[in-house]
Amino acid sequence: MTRVLLLGESWFVHSIHQKGFDSFTTSEYTAGGTEFVAALRAAGHEVTHVPCHEITSALPATAEGLREIADVIVISDVGANTFQLAPATFTRSEAGPDRIEALRAFAEQGGGLAMVGGFMTFSGIDAKARWARTVLADALPVGILDRDDRVELGSGAAPTVAAAHPITAGLDAEWPALLGLNEVTVREGATLLASCAGHPLLVVDSYGAGRTGAFTSDIAPHWAPPGFLEWEGYAPLFDRTVRWLAGEELA
Repeated sequence: MTRVLLLGESWFVHSIHQKGFDSFTTSEYTAGGTEFVAALRAAGHEVTHVPCHEITSALPATAEGLREIADVIVISDVGANTFQLAPATFTRSEAGPDRIEALRAFAEQGGGLAMVGGFMTFSGIDAKARWARTVLADALPVGILDRDDRVELGSGAAPTVAAAHPITAGLDAEWPALLGLNEVTVREGATLLASCAGHPLLVVDSYGAGRTGAFTSDIAPHWAPPGFLEWEGYAPLFDRTVRWLAGEELA
């Protein structure tokens, strides 16, 4: 059993409804990644989800603290500002622990760490995710661009396996279509396992004593449509990815 810590994958929506002269507002909170969490739990992994708004209060601020609760950490659709601008820093100008440095050290010291694509990971929409300007950038197996890196594939594009590897062993050579991803480059020495529309999709590498990975599309809507989420290879893909990141030697 692997202890997986999923960071991010949550959002608030505040809507304005205009009806002629009058208007009213509604608010909604959503915790995403349910398909990913369910697939990993069904495979026997222990999954803890820390949503975006709880990261500065619930996430340990040291590599040692992270190792106590996780073997693998997955960062999904949450920007660097959320980790770096804690309330005490942003509102009271107080120095505080660097949680991104803790994530980097966690991987360097033997943990597994992966970044998953979305509007607020890698560089993200309008380059607001800002991960290229953090110490974690050098730990990932991909190079992050310093501009809006979204590749929108509204007509759909089918990923293809790029290399034989224990993670992709037994999966179809072509996967169900995705609707978008983040554009990245493959670092020298890293292994490209799958691509989509000519862009890296799944890349892995070692980092210090640990292992890191990048899946540049969504693990949930909107870039991952129902056909991908319901694909029989979805659960094996992420189960094997997590196990490999944790240091397991897959058959």
